[in-house]
Amino acid sequence: MVTPAKARPGTREEHEAATGVDEDVAPDAPWVTIVWDDPVNLMTYVTYVFQKLFGYSEQHATKLMMQVHHEGRAVVSAGSRESMEADVSRLHAAGLWATLQQDR
Repeated sequence: MVTPAKARPGTREEHEAATGVDEDVAPDAPWVTIVWDDPVNLMTYVTYVFQKLFGYSEQHATKLMMQVHHEGRAVVSAGSRESMEADVSRLHAAGLWATLQQDR
């Protein structure tokens, strides 16, 4: 990864330096949806959202919620970029902080 001092403005190197993300990923790699911890939503609500949006069992939804709570993030779905964009949008509509990224 390029350090910020060596990054050229407006380039991929600047983006990598600013975000800490290296975008050299295989084009056929699957995408994942990541839910991030936030100080707003109750743990029971996050579990409920995982159950309703993804059809997860209460046990699996609770496991993912605890991962978000303790580790700061959890991968909640994987698939094509388009379907992960839809998942992120649904999670945002439910008030959760979510992003997508290409899996390595």
